[in-house]
Amino acid sequence: MSTTYTLYYWPGLPGRGEFVRLILEQAGAEYVDVVRLPQEQGGGIPALMSVLRGEHAGMLPLAPPILQADDLYIAQVANICLFLGRRHGLVAEDEASWTRANQLQLTIADLVAEAHDTHHPLWTMKYYEDQKEEAKKRADGFVRVRMPKFLNYFERVLQSNTTGQGRHLVGDALSYVDLSMFQVLEGLSYAFPQAFAHVRPDIPGLLALRDHVTSLPRIASYLQSSRRLPFCEDGIFRHYPELDLSPDETSK
Repeated sequence: MSTTYTLYYWPGLPGRGEFVRLILEQAGAEYVDVVRLPQEQGGGIPALMSVLRGEHAGMLPLAPPILQADDLYIAQVANICLFLGRRHGLVAEDEASWTRANQLQLTIADLVAEAHDTHHPLWTMKYYEDQKEEAKKRADGFVRVRMPKFLNYFERVLQSNTTGQGRHLVGDALSYVDLSMFQVLEGLSYAFPQAFAHVRPDIPGLLALRDHVTSLPRIASYLQSSRRLPFCEDGIFRHYPELDLSPDETSK
C-alpha cells in the first residue's frame, strides 16, 4: 500500500494510540503522528480537535485514536487494527481469522479499560488524587483477580492455537493481535510490577511472545527510536506503588 497514514492521538503519551503505531511500524508503513507536529505545520491539538468536531469527511468520531487513510477517517482501536491488519498482511485473509482476531482485540480492549479504571474508578475528569481511596479498592480486585483472569485466558488461547504452535494468538504467523498483546504486557509490567511478577510463572507462552515481538527488526528499531513514547503517569498504564501488590504478598 502506498498510502501515507495520518494518526490523530493525544500528545506526550503512548495510550491507545500505541496499538496503532505498532502495526504501522511493523508494516513499514509511512505515517504522520500529526498531533506531535508543531501547529505551524498543521499539527498540535488544533489538528485533533478539528477531526473531533467533524470538520472532515466520514463518520463523526467520539475520541482518538483516529486514523486517516486516504479519504477514510477510522476510529476505535479494534476497528483500526482490523483495517490495518487486513491491508498489511497482519491477519490471515479468511473470514474466520478476521473474526477471531477481532474477538481477541476487543477482549484486549476490555483489559485495557479495566487497567485504566484502577486509577480513575469514579470519573475520568477527576484527578487520581481526588479518588485515591476508591482507586485502591478498584485496583485491589484488578491485581488479585481480574488481571490474572485475563492473562491466563490469553495464555490458554495461545497454547490452544495448534496452527500457531503456541507462538501466535491467531493463525500461524505474526498478527496485529500479537503486537497488541506485547503492548499490554509491557504496560501491565510497568504499572503493576509486583502483581505482574506474581503472575509470570503462569504465562510462559505470553512472555515468549513478548520477547519475540521485541526481537522483530522493525519493532526493535522502533523501540529504540524517539517515536516510541515512554509510559508515564498521564496515560492508561500508570505506576502508583500503592495500587500494586506489596513485595511481601508476591513472595508468598
